[in-house]
Amino acid sequence: QVQLVESGGGLVQAGGSLRLSCAASGRTFSSYAMGWFRQAPGKERDFVAAISWSGGSTSYRDSVKGRFTISRDNAKNTVYLQMNSLKPDDTAVYYCAADLSRDTIVVQPTARYWGQGTQVTVSS
Repeated sequence: QVQLVESGGGLVQAGGSLRLSCAASGRTFSSYAMGWFRQAPGKERDFVAAISWSGGSTSYRDSVKGRFTISRDNAKNTVYLQMNSLKPDDTAVYYCAADLSRDTIVVQPTARYWGQGTQVTVSS
């Protein structure tokens, strides 16, 4: 069982930056691939980024490549999403997710464990 708690969301102007954090419980955090998803009002949940258990492999949706960076600190049981050059289209609830398979997060895309979400609002 993995419990995930996101933080770091908020209101920012277009062009600004935010860093989301996701703290995970459990001693097996380093065994899990981690991901970030987002869901805007009235839209489906979308994959944003994923990172392998070791941190050695990352994946991103095309619209955030070059602007967002996913990273993890296994010693702190935490995964991060650094978001730069934010746009109004990035406005959404952002969810942290964990799964033993990175392909599940990236390809399906879904995950076994989810956080409660954190709101990110980008004003124009």
